[in-house]
Amino acid sequence: MLTRKELKEIRKELDNCANPIFFFHDDPDGLASFLLLYRYKKDGHGVIVKSHPKIVEEFAKKVKYYNADKVFILDLALVDQEFIDAVKVPVVWIDHHGPLKRRGVKYFNPRTRNPKDNFPVSYICYLAVKGELWIAMLGTVGDWFMPKFAKTFMKRYPDLLPANIKKPEDALFKTRLGDLIRISSFVTKGKISEVMKCVKIFTRIKSPYEILNQETAQGKYIYRRYEKINKEYKILLRRILKSKKGKKILVFPYKEIKHCFTKELANELLYLFPDKVILIAREKAGEMKTSLRARDVVLPPIVKKVFTEIEGYGGGHEHACGAVVKKKDFDRFVKLIEDNI
Repeated sequence: MLTRKELKEIRKELDNCANPIFFFHDDPDGLASFLLLYRYKKDGHGVIVKSHPKIVEEFAKKVKYYNADKVFILDLALVDQEFIDAVKVPVVWIDHHGPLKRRGVKYFNPRTRNPKDNFPVSYICYLAVKGELWIAMLGTVGDWFMPKFAKTFMKRYPDLLPANIKKPEDALFKTRLGDLIRISSFVTKGKISEVMKCVKIFTRIKSPYEILNQETAQGKYIYRRYEKINKEYKILLRRILKSKKGKKILVFPYKEIKHCFTKELANELLYLFPDKVILIAREKAGEMKTSLRARDVVLPPIVKKVFTEIEGYGGGHEHACGAVVKKKDFDRFVKLIEDNI
C-alpha cells in the first residue's frame, strides 16, 4: 500500500492547484475515485475515458480546452509519454495496474513496491482525502475488494451491507450496496453527453438512498436511466444462461448492441460459475472485444502467451483481463485460451 507520506502528497497535489482536470476509467472504481477527489477539491473538470483505458496525446486537447493547471489520471492502465509531454502542466497518475515508467509524471501505484498490492484506486483516494464512505465502498467493492472500513459502513448502513457479508462477490450480488454499484456501472454506458450528465448528478448526491429509494429528482433520474439499460442486460444474461457451457470455459460471443456489457456479464457469470473461466466477447467493427474472468487461474501470462501466436492485445489483473482479437481469429483465440488453462 502507499505510505502515509504518499497519501499526504496526493492531498497536497489537490490543494496546490486551482483548476484541475480528472481523467477516470468508466467503471465503479474509476467513477468513485473521481467523485472522492472532485468532492474534496470542489472544483475542476471530469473526463470519463471510455472504449479503451488509455490516455493518448489527443487528450491533451481537453487539458487545453479547460485551461487546466494540473492533470489527475485515475484508474487508467496506460498513459502515452506523448500526452505527458504535450500538456505542459503537472501530471499526477494514481493507478493499480501493472506499473509503468513514464517521465515527467508523479506516479502513485502500490504495485511499484509490491506487485501483489492490488488496492483499488478508490481505496487509495479515500485514504488520501476521506470524504463520503458510501462512495468509497461503491468503488472498492465494485472492484471486488472488501476494504478495512467495510465494518464501519455495515454499522452505518446495515440495510445496504449486512454484517454477515464477508466476500466482495457476495456484496456485489446479494446486497443493496451491490445494486448501487451496478447502477453506477450502467449509467456510465452510452453517449458521452448522457454519461456526463449522470456523473454530474453523482457529484451532487448526498446519500445513497437518493438513488436506491428514488428520494429526489436527481436520484430518480439516475435510477430510471439504469432501469432502461438493465433491461438490455437482463436479456443478454438470460441468453447466456440458456446457452451450452464447456467443461472448463464458458464462452459467449455476441454482436454489437446499443451498450457494452462484457465486463458486467463476465463478473456475474464468474459468481454463478466459479469453477469455470469466463470469456465474454462483443463483436464490433471486425474485432472481438473480450472480457475474461477466473477465480483460480492467473490470466495475464496466458493472454500474453496467446498473443505470441495470433494478432491482438490485452492484459489486466490476475483474475480479470480484457483482450481484443480480429473476428477471423476468435475461434483460434478461444482454443488457445482453453489449451493453456
